[in-house]
Amino acid sequence: MSYKATIGLEIHAELKTSTKMFCSSQNNADETRANVHVCPICLAHPGTLPVINREAVRQVLRVGVALKGTLADYTEFDRKNYFYPDLPKGYQLSQYEFPLVSGGSLNGVDITRVHLEEDTASSIHDEMTGETLIDYNRAGVPLMELVTEPVIHSAKEAGDFGRELQLLLRYLGASDADMEKGRMRLEANISVSNSDELGTKVEIKNINSFRAMERAVEHEIARQTDILDMGQKIAQETRGWDDSKQATFSQRVKEGSADYRYFPDPDLPSLKLSQIEEFSEDALKKTLPELPSERRQRYIHAGIKAADAEQFAAYPRLADFMDKVIVGNIKDEAFIQRATNYIVNDLVSIIRDINKRDTDLRGEIPISSMNFTKIMRMLGDRRISSRGAKDLLSLVIKEGRDPETVASERGLLIDAAGLDVESAVHNVLTRNKEVVADYLSGKQNALQYLIGQCMKELKGAVEPTELRVILMQTISSRSAT
Repeated sequence: MSYKATIGLEIHAELKTSTKMFCSSQNNADETRANVHVCPICLAHPGTLPVINREAVRQVLRVGVALKGTLADYTEFDRKNYFYPDLPKGYQLSQYEFPLVSGGSLNGVDITRVHLEEDTASSIHDEMTGETLIDYNRAGVPLMELVTEPVIHSAKEAGDFGRELQLLLRYLGASDADMEKGRMRLEANISVSNSDELGTKVEIKNINSFRAMERAVEHEIARQTDILDMGQKIAQETRGWDDSKQATFSQRVKEGSADYRYFPDPDLPSLKLSQIEEFSEDALKKTLPELPSERRQRYIHAGIKAADAEQFAAYPRLADFMDKVIVGNIKDEAFIQRATNYIVNDLVSIIRDINKRDTDLRGEIPISSMNFTKIMRMLGDRRISSRGAKDLLSLVIKEGRDPETVASERGLLIDAAGLDVESAVHNVLTRNKEVVADYLSGKQNALQYLIGQCMKELKGAVEPTELRVILMQTISSRSAT
C-alpha cells in the first residue's frame, strides 16, 4: 500500500528574561549550582501569589509578529493539572483557550498557536546510586511553546522548520534556543495513513537535536508503516527516542486535553492586551530586526549566490561582518562576489581552525572589516594574486597589522612591470613536453598541472584563469606550426 506520513511539531524554547515567569527569582540558564535561584513562589509554598512577567509576554508577541500571526486581544493563564516529580505545584501554569498568538507561518509551515507557560524543575538521575535529585533553578522559567499545523510530510521538512525557528528566535533575541543545554526542546506528532484521513497520532519526546528529530521521525514512519502492513492498529501513545539504539520506545498512553483538567488560574488576572501600548502590533514591529528570510533576499538581490546567502543568514555575526565589508561597495558586483568567496571559504576555514569548538561561528571575527576590505581591493586592483590574497589574509589575522605593510614585507605584491609571463610559459612548456602531449591527447588534468607550474614560476603573480587562456593559446599556436 501507499502510505502518507503527516507530522506536527510542538517546540518549547526558554525565553531570555532577567527573572522567571511568575516571580523575581533570577532566570540564569548558565547557573551550575543547584537550587540557588529559587523563592517561595517558584517552590510553590502555600499562600504565595504569582505575578506575570511582562517582558516574557512581550517577547512571545514579538515572535507572533515575526510569524505574521494574529495577536490576542484577550488572554489568560490556566492551570494544567498533571503529576510530575519536578513540577513543584502539582500543576503547570500555561495557556489553553486563549493563547497569545494564533496562526502565522514559517518556512512554508502553518502555525496553530504560540503560547506562554512555565518550565519545570530539572531531574538529575544518579545511575550509580539509583537516586534522583531535583534542581529547582529551572522551575518557573518562562517557556514559549509553538505548535504547528499537521502539514509536514517528511523528516527533512520537520528538521528544516526547527532550524529556521531556532534562527528566528536568536535573531529576535527572544531565546538562545541552545538544544545542547535544553533551552529548546522538540516533540513530533506523527501519523501514517493510506487515505486522506489522518492516522492515529503518536507523540515522540526526548529529542535533543534536529538530526535526532529527523532520524526519530524516519524511524517512526517506518515503524507505523510496518504495523499497518501487518493489518494491526497503531496505539495512540507517547514514545521516547533512544539515540543509541536509533529507535523509539513506548513511555505512556497519550493524554487528551480533558485529562489535564484545564481551568483559569484564580491567582492571575486576565489580560486585555489592546490596553497596553507597547503590546500593539505597530509598536512591536518597530522592535524587530531584519529577519533571516529578509536577510537572505537582500543578499541575493545584491548578487550573492543563494547558498552563500543562506550561510550568511545562518550565522548573524558573519553576516554583520559581511555588511560592513560591502557597505561602501554595494554597486560593485565583482567586489561583492570576491568578498563573499573569501569570507565563506577562506575566512570561515581560518575561524574554525583558530577555535575548533566554534563550529557555529558565533564567536568574534578575527580580522577587522577595514583590513579585510583592503585585501579585497588589493586583489581587485591586481596588486596581489588570488594565492597571495589567501596568504595575506592568514598573515594579517595572525599578526594584526596593516595588509599593505605585511604584503610589502612578505613580497606578496605583484610587480607587473617586472613580469615576463611569456618567458615563464615558454620555460614550463619546454620542461614538460610529455605533459603537453598528454594535454593534446585529451587529458585535461595535464593542463591543470601546467597551470600550477606556471604559478610556481611566476610566484603566484598571475591568476590561474589568465594562465589557462595563455597556455591554451600558446600550445594551440605551437601545435599548429
